[in-house]
Amino acid sequence: MKNAILTVALTFGVCSHVLPQSETFQPSPCELIPLPGQEVSFLIDGVEKLRWHAAESVPRPFFFPFNGPSGVPLTRMGHPGAPNHDHHRSIWFAHHDVNGLDFWADGKGTTIRQKEWLTYEDGNEEAIMAVRLGWFNPDGGEVMEQVMVAALRPLDYGEHELEIQTTFRVSDGQKTVELGKTNFGFLAVRVAKTISHHFGGGNLTNSEGKVGEESIFGKPAKWMDYSGPVLVGKGSDRLPFSQGITFFDHPDNPRYPTPWHVRSDGWMGAAFCLNEGLTLTTESPLTLRYLLHAHAGACDAEQADIHADAFSRRKGFEVRKSERPHRHWEVVREVQ
Repeated sequence: MKNAILTVALTFGVCSHVLPQSETFQPSPCELIPLPGQEVSFLIDGVEKLRWHAAESVPRPFFFPFNGPSGVPLTRMGHPGAPNHDHHRSIWFAHHDVNGLDFWADGKGTTIRQKEWLTYEDGNEEAIMAVRLGWFNPDGGEVMEQVMVAALRPLDYGEHELEIQTTFRVSDGQKTVELGKTNFGFLAVRVAKTISHHFGGGNLTNSEGKVGEESIFGKPAKWMDYSGPVLVGKGSDRLPFSQGITFFDHPDNPRYPTPWHVRSDGWMGAAFCLNEGLTLTTESPLTLRYLLHAHAGACDAEQADIHADAFSRRKGFEVRKSERPHRHWEVVREVQ
């Protein structure tokens, strides 16, 4: 057996000193790897599915890529035809009106910065990252604080899902934060060009059975799906396969089911303030939970409803001080 392991190790160019399996150390299938430039790679069985970007070279953090079951990104950076939409960075948080300030578009002087990462948790069922973000006005003053928990979970058939929980709080020294009425905010997804309806071969579908921007825009729904072709392979072996993203609102969110801002050019957003604004106070922060399911095939309403039900029954996250050695913070599922 030792000779067999050594042969495999040498074949793949690995160090020949292969260690025997440890009884105390077992690798976690779900892992987080911090990288230079405030990036974090989310892996399942050693394969990257998702990456977090929080460098100060961009106005606000984002996730890219969000790979599908075939390993091809289901999202893209920017609009396929409009250079003034470079703020559409794959999967990102933003808002058009926070105390009258525009945190949605670039070039407004506002920024969202990662102040610190709190914890990276590997695991058998999910890899969890928690970070603390600040929303800063053009003068550098912090307007609002955001604590975000992101968990990547493996599913059957090479699929996976990204669960996001975020809490917005009034920053120290302020009494309130006014979130204005707007289509734009908070969580948005720019899909790959080939998945979009206008530029590719995709379709928008919601939980109410409506299809297309005109039928869906501004309407409440439990979930939204954008599915279409992605190109897999190289050269003459490059073929289109149908894949997509289902975006779920959680029943515990205020204003559930959320209205949606969607476009045939390839994006969808949970428009929390589409119909009315909201005032945050120190006593009343806002917590929102969402789920993004990277799936194979076209939209399957029956399967989406199954995922929606499972998500609705899953407890949220609690970020707390850790009593474990060598850890400052930890994330746990809330108790029943």
